Amino acid sequence: MAKSEDIDIKYMRMALDEAHKALERDEVPIGAVIVSKGRVIGRGHNLTEALTDVTAHAEMQAITAAASTLGGKYLTDCTLYVTVEPCLMCAGALAWSQISRIVYGAADDKRGYHTQCAKPFHPKTVVASGVLEDECAKLMTDFFKKKRPIKNKEK
Repeated sequence: MAKSEDIDIKYMRMALDEAHKALERDEVPIGAVIVSKGRVIGRGHNLTEALTDVTAHAEMQAITAAASTLGGKYLTDCTLYVTVEPCLMCAGALAWSQISRIVYGAADDKRGYHTQCAKPFHPKTVVASGVLEDECAKLMTDFFKKKRPIKNKEK
């Protein structure tokens, strides 16, 4: 049987694939997958620009897809893999979904849930962080460097 760290890396790579789909659309490169019993039941990436909808975060897309797959709103016995720490909005939706586990790659010190609330999730939800953290963080850093280039001071 595969070690849990190996399983987390496998699914975080799938979340990174979703993040790359967002990047290709010039969206903030965040991706998410939701897994139940070893099967991906929902996936998503940021679509806020394409849908002109501030709620179209990767996690929200994945939650909607997973709930549709399961035929119900609760995601008990499911794990969310997301490349960046969820924001407070997504954390609230994840709390309502009663998801069992959340695994994220990079922390978000500007808009991550921890900047507003230490424990926004369902009391039984287990959170793990730092899976493929450097790769997840680099994707975000590179994206924003291109969006907001530092002006050359040596002119």
